[in-house]
Amino acid sequence: MGDNTLEEVLQSQDSVAQWFRTNGVDWEPYVFPDEYTHWIEEQRAVRETCAVVDQSYHMEVIRIEGPEAVDLLAYLGVNDFDRIRNEDPPQALDLLVCNPNGYVIGDNILFYVGENEFTLVGTETINNWIRYNAETGDFDARTEVLYHMFDDNDPPEFRFQIQGPNALDVMEEVVDGTLPDISFFEMDMIDIGGTETFALGHGMAAFPGLEIFGPYEAHDDVLDKILEVGQDYGIRQMGRHAYKTGKIGQGWFAFSVPAIYEHEDLKGYREWLGADSLEARLSLGGSFDSDDITDYYMTPMERAQSHLVDFDHNFVGKEALAEMIDDQRRERVTLVWDSDDVIDVFASLFREGKTNKFIDFPEIPNRWSTMHYDEIRKDGEVIGISKYPGYLYYEREFLSVSTVDTEHAEPGTEVTFVWGDDSGKPSVERHEPVEIRATVAETPYVRGGRESM
Repeated sequence: MGDNTLEEVLQSQDSVAQWFRTNGVDWEPYVFPDEYTHWIEEQRAVRETCAVVDQSYHMEVIRIEGPEAVDLLAYLGVNDFDRIRNEDPPQALDLLVCNPNGYVIGDNILFYVGENEFTLVGTETINNWIRYNAETGDFDARTEVLYHMFDDNDPPEFRFQIQGPNALDVMEEVVDGTLPDISFFEMDMIDIGGTETFALGHGMAAFPGLEIFGPYEAHDDVLDKILEVGQDYGIRQMGRHAYKTGKIGQGWFAFSVPAIYEHEDLKGYREWLGADSLEARLSLGGSFDSDDITDYYMTPMERAQSHLVDFDHNFVGKEALAEMIDDQRRERVTLVWDSDDVIDVFASLFREGKTNKFIDFPEIPNRWSTMHYDEIRKDGEVIGISKYPGYLYYEREFLSVSTVDTEHAEPGTEVTFVWGDDSGKPSVERHEPVEIRATVAETPYVRGGRESM
């Protein structure tokens, strides 16, 4: 009989970390085109003119509702919920959840959309944790999966991001009436062609923009109006290449290993998760290689999310985080890859002998793994992890969002990282690992006022 739960899968493996390293990618969460025109022009649009990305299809959406829904969320989330408790919707929150040891399970965007009603949008690894606790905990709260990216049905809502220096000019013409002034991560309601629409203040490539969502029936009409108005402002639709690489300049850590695999208190959760769950099918890639799955975990501090932690309420992981928060050992940085070394990796394809690991343009993650971890070195010692790499045309640089030991986090510090993968996956070609030089830089790396290339 095969394994039925995540816990059974884990018990059948000598090392869960090594098992994940040998796993290939058997799912593809980004169900929109790689590019609509060309990824370079789409990258440039978000920095120079305006871009719109259709986020309606590639993220799971769950509803949490009930008299104690906010109590459930506050028990699991490290965040401050006072505003949600005391002010009216709509509101948004970057919901960050940790395990009892203070390591991150993940973060998704929580939308407070009505009395005792929330939607949580993003990666299912966080949504599953919420659902499990709603089912097994002592809270008067219910959850429902409204949409999953592999569903055959349409999502309940359209979701568009409109970004770039001309984004708000476009939206001023798109909305019925006057566009309200919506600050970053604040929310308001707007009407578009008579459709009541939620609007979240957002940003990409250091320019303000909006994320809007409303009833899916209006998807085509709303998108058509945005594109029609946007023609005069140089708008482009953004495919996944430009969308995913935009997060690198922002310094967002995408999809790190959820910290659920070894803690005894989470055994019930692992028995609740199926053997076919995303948590049971992770694929680790990159040069960092450890037998201990906890070496792939991250803290809120090294993800630059300590500002989200509110110790004025009880939540899972509070005691552990209280001990760790003032003892920060690593911090988030951007690595700027040495251009000559990158060029030399490509040059290896035109020389006799072994070649180096091919570098995909413009984005690397999810090509042969769902989670990328490269080993960063200084004077021969491992000092951190290069986590999320990609190329930004408007910077003319390869970058990676990374975490390094605090003593090496000063901008300008010169380091190296190992480019290669010896996991033996069929999707990894034969290659010679190589050290690439890099310079530590601040994060976010892309900031307002910088000229586009």
